[in-house]
Amino acid sequence: MGIEVTRDVFRLAEAFTISRGSRTEAKVLTVRITRDGVTGQGECVPYARYDETLDSVTGQIAGLPDGITRTALQEALPAGAARNAVDCALWDLEAKAAGKRVWELAGLPAPGPEITAYTLSLGAPEDMEAAARRHAHRPLLKIKLGTPDDMPRLEAVRRGAPEARIIVDANEGWSAPVYAELAPHLQRLGVALVEQPLPAGEDEALRGLDRPVPICADESCHDRASLPGLAGKYDMVNIKLDKTGGLTEALALRAAAREAGYGVMVGCMVGSSLAMAPAVLVAQGAAVTDLDGPLLLAEDRDAPLRFDADGVHPPAPALWG
Repeated sequence: MGIEVTRDVFRLAEAFTISRGSRTEAKVLTVRITRDGVTGQGECVPYARYDETLDSVTGQIAGLPDGITRTALQEALPAGAARNAVDCALWDLEAKAAGKRVWELAGLPAPGPEITAYTLSLGAPEDMEAAARRHAHRPLLKIKLGTPDDMPRLEAVRRGAPEARIIVDANEGWSAPVYAELAPHLQRLGVALVEQPLPAGEDEALRGLDRPVPICADESCHDRASLPGLAGKYDMVNIKLDKTGGLTEALALRAAAREAGYGVMVGCMVGSSLAMAPAVLVAQGAAVTDLDGPLLLAEDRDAPLRFDADGVHPPAPALWG
């Protein structure tokens, strides 16, 4: 069995901005694993927030033995982008070799489409209002915030999309006082949830704050080992395969989170349809699905995911799984 890693770049339809900076392209790693003439593939997005680079993740994958199995992989690499791409490629390989779909191998019901959020970049209030108007027909909008003066942006987006369901992602950009000031306004403006308002290392302050709107752990939740530390601070968890280290752990985290009483959100980094494909399986029945990465791209994989009024559809076999 051979493991091949390639770097791919996908242009974005427009600049994508969060509180940490802007980008105009998605840089991803594609992993292909071949055995007996059958090839499985997976994608990951190394993330600087977690001290990952294209080089460091490529190095992690290069250190794996050719015959690595999914079971051995869970111990060979930590949760993160490298394990994600390999894990998903192994699932794809197993499905193709067996002539079955991944959900059959995993013992899951056949998946269906899931309504997904569409993300509006952080920007000036007038720009965010204009973007909200352009996308007001979408049932769920996610707005990137994370500055001390976000109130005008919140008001602007609600004016632009008065009927849309809205979720907010602060990307660790608020302090406890800023969140406390904004919280009642989040409720007033009909925000459905707020992701990671405080830095992961400072979220202990959430224990003493009112949560009129559900708070979802993103940077504070990577895999099942994160769950004990979330008690009393968060109401939901955002499951991303680049954090869990693949579909295997993502499914286990989903089950454990639900058992512990957390709502489930399934999110993504900015990547192609190949990165989103396995996440669609995790998103089945989730309270919130945020798999809009391909919608932000100017170009995508062959046989991309299908998005329509029903949401994001499960992948075709030509793409993954």
